[in-house]
Amino acid sequence: MIKYRAITISGEVAVGTSTLAKNLQQILGWKYINVGDIQRKFDRKNNINEHKQGARSRSSDHERMIDATTKKVLSEEKNIIYEAWLAGFMAQGIPDIFNVLLICSNDAIRVDRIVNRDNVGIQEAKDWIKQREEENIPTWKKLYGDHDFFDPKYFDLVIDTYSSGPMETVGKVLDKIGYRNDK
Repeated sequence: MIKYRAITISGEVAVGTSTLAKNLQQILGWKYINVGDIQRKFDRKNNINEHKQGARSRSSDHERMIDATTKKVLSEEKNIIYEAWLAGFMAQGIPDIFNVLLICSNDAIRVDRIVNRDNVGIQEAKDWIKQREEENIPTWKKLYGDHDFFDPKYFDLVIDTYSSGPMETVGKVLDKIGYRNDK
């Protein structure tokens, strides 16, 4: 019996959050919400290029609405995998949630993941990472205070995907949440 009703997955660009979330969804059969997908739909509707513009191109009200939705979903729903940069930070104080932070200690791996995933050049991938991180973090600090949103204190498990492959990563999460495949 899993002792949590929700799992949050947080991490910066190209650390493996979507891969982990999809693998967990496949194994657990839980609902999966990817806030990045929600943001990309909003961006397309508003002619915002997510790689050339980001948090600064969205209103503070929009960012607060997304984060209020995160808190509402995490407070009310069960059997959910919630992937968002700020999910672990927003889940503070909400019971029965397992918060996972993925990092990648080798930036060259992150760049390589973007190059292969998005079919772009190395410099463009580096620029995308820099742009998103330099826009998002200051925007969130303006909205929520001077926090390190990826401080391990907000998470139950931190995994470095440089040294942990996709299946090992999902295994670590399943072990920590008490999952047992009794089929």
